[in-house]
Amino acid sequence: MSKFPLLPARKVINVMIRLGYYVDHQKGSHVVLKRKDKQRTIVIPDHTELDHGTLKAILKQSVYIPLKLNTLSV
Repeated sequence: MSKFPLLPARKVINVMIRLGYYVDHQKGSHVVLKRKDKQRTIVIPDHTELDHGTLKAILKQSVYIPLKLNTLSV
């Protein structure tokens, strides 16, 4: 699998909202998202570009299949 693309945090947050997460709160530059079933919490730094490792960690925490990231249009 190739490297993850550099994406803005807002785009990742919008994709997570489409996947069933909602913005719980924000503290500084970190946005806290929770799943509607209250089982998962993800913290996303609100930066202009997320690093490859940060994006990979966010997707891992969300138990989301990275292959579908390209199919979701934001």
